[in-house]
Order: sequence, then structure tokens, then C-alpha cells
Amino acid sequence: QLQACGGRLVQAGGSLRLSCAASGRTFSSYGMGWFRQAPGKEREFVASITRSGDYTFYTDSVKGRFTISRDNAKNTVYLQMNSLKPEDTAVYYCAAGSSSVTVRRYDYWGQGTQVTVSS
Repeated sequence: QLQACGGRLVQAGGSLRLSCAASGRTFSSYGMGWFRQAPGKEREFVASITRSGDYTFYTDSVKGRFTISRDNAKNTVYLQMNSLKPEDTAVYYCAAGSSSVTVRRYDYWGQGTQVTVSS
């Protein structure tokens, strides 16, 4: 089970850190990803991290602004979001099972947390 939190209303240029806590003892066995879905749009890849945390991947629009990290001792993955833009507004989902950019490669999904960036 994945529980995402940290989303809220923030002004453009601000920062947020999303957290996703996983239950169970196999967290370190899974690659983890963050996706987002804006109203009327498909769910899109944002960032992912390998099981060990050695490798990270980002969609072009967030490179240099967002950082994904994980703490396997705490069964938690994070998404630090800086220099937020109104176009970052979406429901953000964490997912487990892969470090792929593809939605269907993930086995488990959190419930989503709303991020709203005002201009």
C-alpha cells in the first residue's frame, strides 16, 4: 500500500516536497515512480528512481527543478519540487514496481495528492 502526501496550493516559484510511504518489508525491492494527471489529460511520467536509488530519471519539463529520492530504511520516496509553475498543477501519484516511464509497468499505485500552483 502506498500513501502519498504533501500536496497543497502554492504560488508560482515556490517549492513543495511530496512524500510517499509504503507499507510492507519489500520496499527496497521496487523501483519507484511519480506520475501526475491534470484535468482532462492522461497520466504522465514525472520521475523515477531505481531500487537502490543509484539512478534517477525525469521528464524533460521537470529536469533541473524536481528531485526524486528515497529512503529505504523509512520505506519512503520523495519528490522535491522547486521553481513550481502553473503547468505543474495536477494530482501527483506515486507508484511502485518499476523505474520505467510507462504507466503500465507499475504494479502498485498510491491514491494521489493534489498540487495546485497559482500564477
